[in-house]
Amino acid sequence: MKKALIVVDMQNDFVDGSLGTKEAQEIVVAVEKKVKAAREMGTEILFTRDTHGEDYLQTKEGKSLPVIHCVKETEGWEIIDCLKPYADRIFDKETFGSIALADYVAEQGYESIELVGLCTDICVVSNALLLKARLPETDIVVDRSCCAGVTPESHEAALSTMQMCQIQIL
Repeated sequence: MKKALIVVDMQNDFVDGSLGTKEAQEIVVAVEKKVKAAREMGTEILFTRDTHGEDYLQTKEGKSLPVIHCVKETEGWEIIDCLKPYADRIFDKETFGSIALADYVAEQGYESIELVGLCTDICVVSNALLLKARLPETDIVVDRSCCAGVTPESHEAALSTMQMCQIQIL
């Protein structure tokens, strides 16, 4: 079975930087273990990377979330160190979901796609729903133990939303 693992926004700013949380820090070991296992099984590993410019606060998103984060070429924008060796294919994205990622995945013909990462309630749910809309017959899976939301409550709400949209939650 052809599989892909998508690692969403495991970047310094979301783990221990300007938008970091203890919940994000707590999933790092589990995500690293999942990524290592995927590599050993020959699963393609794809990363998304939230990417903003110096003008972030003037953007629509920046006006709604006025916390500078993931500015291109800064330390906060980088994939966390323990995952960098696995980040061979990265999809930079300006906002929550990546249409380029969905298009790439559709072209590859995966039978199963698993998502892990940050934040469950923003970028994980956005990418999972984009993929489900683009590939309605493909198994889309999210591992709750390898995701964290802005808050524990919004994490659970996003998992519930995805489950209602026929995305399997592990």
